[in-house]
Amino acid sequence: MLPTPNNSVLLSFFFIVLLLSIFSSWAKTLNQNLFLFESFHLCLTQQRGAQLSSYYYSIFDKPYSSILNSTAQNLRYLVSNVTQPQVIFIPTTEADVQASVVCSLKLFAPLRVRSGGHDYEALSYTTRSQWAFVVVDMSKMRSVEVDIKRGTAWVQAGATIGEVYYRISEKSNVHGFPAGMCTSLGVGGHITGGAYGSMMRKYGLGADNVVDVKMVDWGGRILDRKSMGEDLFWALRGGGGGSFGVILAWKVKLVPVPATVTVFTVRKAANQGLTSILDKWQRVAPHLDDNLFIRVLIHPSNKTKVLQGDFNALFLGRAKDLLQVMKKSFPELRLRQKDCSEMSWIQSVLHIASYPTGMDPKVLLEGKPLFKNYFKAKSDFVQTPVPLSGLKGLLKRMTQDEGSLMIWNPHGGMMSRIPESATPFPHRNGTLFMIQYVVNWQDGSATSAVKHMDLIRDLYDYVTPYVSKEPRGAYINYRDLDLGMNKDGESSVGQARLWAAKYFKNNYDRLVQVKTKFDPYNSFRHEQSIPPKPISSKRRIKHGTFRM
Repeated sequence: MLPTPNNSVLLSFFFIVLLLSIFSSWAKTLNQNLFLFESFHLCLTQQRGAQLSSYYYSIFDKPYSSILNSTAQNLRYLVSNVTQPQVIFIPTTEADVQASVVCSLKLFAPLRVRSGGHDYEALSYTTRSQWAFVVVDMSKMRSVEVDIKRGTAWVQAGATIGEVYYRISEKSNVHGFPAGMCTSLGVGGHITGGAYGSMMRKYGLGADNVVDVKMVDWGGRILDRKSMGEDLFWALRGGGGGSFGVILAWKVKLVPVPATVTVFTVRKAANQGLTSILDKWQRVAPHLDDNLFIRVLIHPSNKTKVLQGDFNALFLGRAKDLLQVMKKSFPELRLRQKDCSEMSWIQSVLHIASYPTGMDPKVLLEGKPLFKNYFKAKSDFVQTPVPLSGLKGLLKRMTQDEGSLMIWNPHGGMMSRIPESATPFPHRNGTLFMIQYVVNWQDGSATSAVKHMDLIRDLYDYVTPYVSKEPRGAYINYRDLDLGMNKDGESSVGQARLWAAKYFKNNYDRLVQVKTKFDPYNSFRHEQSIPPKPISSKRRIKHGTFRM
């Protein structure tokens, strides 16, 4: 009879097996990472030869982490259990971008494209699948060429919106561009989602003011508006990033701004009638003079934890005219002359973005965010005023998390006059305002993340009766994977409709048609990309050779 092994021997045996399994998995991943790195670099060199002038880093290179983190805004996705790119490629020329797309296709290595790193769910530099992938980081392609005579500017994808604003102001103090209030947003991705801003009630979204584009399609060709046609040009301006190609540059239309504009930020606490003021705001803010934009930032006080609302405004005119508008339409805020500050438009950009008073506008050239933290965000569109009882319940729930924030952005004005089908962004006439819910925290533990994310989801559930329905709307630039996602980047048109209809409403069907025509093999894809209609399996090209 063979001797029976004792417990210690069994434990040692199983421990050795476990170590061998871990080592085998690690070695396999290492080999795949090395193979992808070497193969992709070889392909790029063959495509570009001695002209390859770009930066190229693998997960094994010392600068890798600092480069990955450089423009990553959500610390929630810079943790070890999130799949990160095996290669970061930083092109400096359009030909470099073309080569990266061609090599992606040849090697079946999926691409993610990052311009500013502001994707709320980090889809521009991470993935929820196990496929090895490459990030094309556009940060070195950031030129801004302003043509005041023609009233336009060509802006490369890697430029931040703050850089765009500053370069326009260098040439003129009576021109601007209606886009985001966060100045570190990368232009490439920002406009693909629509591009909210403080002049949207006067001029619409950033995407409404784009007149041309340059992009690389799935075959590596550079297309502009004329060569791509109006369908693809339509889809790019609000259909979300990462579905149709790599944006190289936008040609934007400049808009007139007064030499002197007026801003104010008035804070009202819960014990100063905040609830009743918000009730009036939602009824008047969408119907005010088109030159006036008043958003509200609602959050607990850092010191007292008492809820407060910051009424943050831009008026395209002088203070005396603003005071007349407010006295007539919104006296409840009790705006005073001393609350108002007159300044140039470029200085107002700094005020709206919460830079310290007196900051030199040149700070916008740094392209740096004012903060980074762990966060989760969601969004809604409100079409009828929230009843007072609903407001009270909503504000009460806001006090349950010290890191909670709501931002209410008013619609109306030009936003109501542009048809829903003009661009993929459909939340136009009939929308009073948009709500952005955010919860942020500094502790990177999984327990802390669950706690805060459960609270924001509870808040979102509470608001359900008071927001848009069938579908419940959401803003693609405030991406939210809770709404649903493609598995491994693959999804049927019907499955994707469950989340895509919230972003695009009836425009989703046209986006699918454009995707099917211009990227039939789904070369550009991620967890919330637009899927194409099915094609023959014989014609199918499937990414994913390098699986981890």
